Amino acid sequence: MADEGLGKTLRRLRRLASLTEEELAERSGVSVDVIRQLEQRRKHSARLPTLHALANGLGVELTTLLGDPPAVTAGGESDGPRFVAVRRAVMPAPWGPQPEPVGPDFSVERLREQIADGWSQYHAAEFDSVMKSLPDLITDARSATVSGSDDDRRAGFAALGKALQLAGHVAVRMGKTDLALTSLERAIDAAEQSADPLLVPMIVNSVAWTYQRQGRLEDALGIALRSAEAVESGGHTDTADGLKVWGALTMSAATSAARSGDYERAAELMAGAEKEAARVAKLPAGSDNRMVSVFSPSSVRIERVRLAVQYGHPQDALALAKGMRLSKDTPPSWRTWLLLDVARAHTDTGDAAGAVKALESLRRVAPTWMQHHTLAVAIVRDLWALPNHPAGLRSLAEFLGVTE
Repeated sequence: MADEGLGKTLRRLRRLASLTEEELAERSGVSVDVIRQLEQRRKHSARLPTLHALANGLGVELTTLLGDPPAVTAGGESDGPRFVAVRRAVMPAPWGPQPEPVGPDFSVERLREQIADGWSQYHAAEFDSVMKSLPDLITDARSATVSGSDDDRRAGFAALGKALQLAGHVAVRMGKTDLALTSLERAIDAAEQSADPLLVPMIVNSVAWTYQRQGRLEDALGIALRSAEAVESGGHTDTADGLKVWGALTMSAATSAARSGDYERAAELMAGAEKEAARVAKLPAGSDNRMVSVFSPSSVRIERVRLAVQYGHPQDALALAKGMRLSKDTPPSWRTWLLLDVARAHTDTGDAAGAVKALESLRRVAPTWMQHHTLAVAIVRDLWALPNHPAGLRSLAEFLGVTE
């Protein structure tokens, strides 16, 4: 993989982890000389196994090291006018106009449906569409918090919490994790004034994910475990929605444990999540799936595949993925991540043809997402460097621009 910003990102992440070059070398198994050459930009490229080892040594996702998360706008600008509008909606100017009460035609149910549509667009990687609608969604939700009866205002705060949570997720995908945390903190403030006891832990899960992106694994693990325990002790796991929130938090904790090198704890947490996931379908249906945490037997299996790939067990990942049947409520983003992880696993086992087959499937279901995903590009670059190219690789390489 060649990347002008690789050395700068590597140095920043190493310092955030409070590691010397020698300590990172020991943790990752990558030589100090290679790390220095990358950080000093005397070396601008590294093969995927090297990048994978460095990411593991840093305790971050490989995509965090690669940079450029898959949420760039069509013009390639992450700070274009639409994103500036999102910033303004999340952080209104101090001493600016206060929210105005909603008009007579306003419906909080319609607003929640629009926010749910925004989550669907997010999971389908339609980030331009999400950013276009987010400022109005947040503004309308703020207006709903100062309108009507106490129940109406609480419903408005619930809508505001979900809209700000969505803005936080988009900010993470843009690589703006500090803005994401600001949006999520304000989402929690709104959620605490709603009547939904599950909204705060749902947003906490988003905070944990953002901490993971920043390499704050201990913080991510701690808040996920505490929030999951609170959901369970509050008696909410006897409902479908409550069980989904608990399960998502538990899987998040497992991911943080694995990235911290505690694979035994991660496996224990995932085993518990998988056992409980089977109960979701047996409970009475909950609220709109688009507005609740993702948790099902399919999502647990997808996360197990991801962890197996990230931590050096590609054969296990392929065995877990083989013949997997995804439930109908599995979001498109989870399906695309699964295909990308399968491609990574095939690459790690030396099965170039299998990797190409998975990438061809990914191109069919999410072409735009794939073009902007640095990991997909990295895999194809590694395959392109091989002396023998399997059928279909040239088309993928040309599609991603790696033949130039």
